[in-house]
Amino acid sequence: MTSLFSPFDLGGLAVRNRLWVAPMCQYSAVDGVPNDWHHVHLAQFASGGAGVVIAEATAVVPEGRISPEDAGLWNDEQRDAWAPIAAAIRARGAVAAIQLAHAGRKASTFAPWRGRASIPHDAGGWQTVAPSAIAFDGFDEPAELDEAGIDRVVEGFAAAAARAVAAGFQAIEVHAAHGYLLHQFLSPLSNTRADAYGGSLENRARLLLRVVDAVRDTAPDAALLVRFSATDAAEGGWDVDETATVAQWAAERGVAFFDISSGGLVAHQRITVGPGYQVPLAAEIRRRTGLRVGAVGEITSGPQAERILADGDADVVLAGREWLRDPHFALRAAGELGDSDLAPWPNQYLRARPRP
Repeated sequence: MTSLFSPFDLGGLAVRNRLWVAPMCQYSAVDGVPNDWHHVHLAQFASGGAGVVIAEATAVVPEGRISPEDAGLWNDEQRDAWAPIAAAIRARGAVAAIQLAHAGRKASTFAPWRGRASIPHDAGGWQTVAPSAIAFDGFDEPAELDEAGIDRVVEGFAAAAARAVAAGFQAIEVHAAHGYLLHQFLSPLSNTRADAYGGSLENRARLLLRVVDAVRDTAPDAALLVRFSATDAAEGGWDVDETATVAQWAAERGVAFFDISSGGLVAHQRITVGPGYQVPLAAEIRRRTGLRVGAVGEITSGPQAERILADGDADVVLAGREWLRDPHFALRAAGELGDSDLAPWPNQYLRARPRP
């Protein structure tokens, strides 16, 4: 038995292996409602052997969308559209998870293939919000959230979590990475507030922890995950030390797992991209805290993923682009590790399983 294909306990959920699908925005929803694209896109990864399939960053309020084409969970129509998608993931043996998000100052932008820039208000854009009125490089200036606005964000996450569970999702990931709203509150580069939500680490983490509490209270039976960017990779920014501390605080509130990524807060970040480039961050958070973490970042083969787990750098491996290139990544990875039978081949695909 390899580490990669050993079972994993995720907050009481039995997961069949440790090769998971990271959330990936599809920019294909209409009014926040997912559709057939999302259904096929996500269900194929479960057929391909993934242990957990995490649906894309899903906005908890309309103004929290990255683009007008982002998926949402702020109304019941969206909930009902997600339900058959979650069911399809579960029916194929994977755990159905969803990432809940608010884009903050990085909202109201065009889809990437249209050129990432703020959408003019007369072309359908909207006023963005943030902890402080500091724009992301090249984007429009956001409005600083007041306390009532902060309360509405928390309420949005709680209501979306309730809808996620009603739609059949078994796990919920709170998005506190990649320069979106909760990450903006965490980082001193984007949060210059002088009230209870700014200044000290405890204050900057206050919104995230309120969101964690609200999601936990609203969806107590769902496994709870948090995605962090472990570093801003910029001078004076959020770093591994602060990530480790806040992760421990979140774990005390019931978070079962931490998905460790990096960057996204500022355009001048200094990150060298390459195979497994973010794995050392996951390893460091795991070493410092003893918490269960996932590693991401250009992980493209079974042997590479197995080595990450065997070396103790992470408890789980998540991939994104490799699943897009090969929706049956887990089936292939087992063969690369020398035993195709390790993977959860669907009965319908058994005729294609390689034999020694």
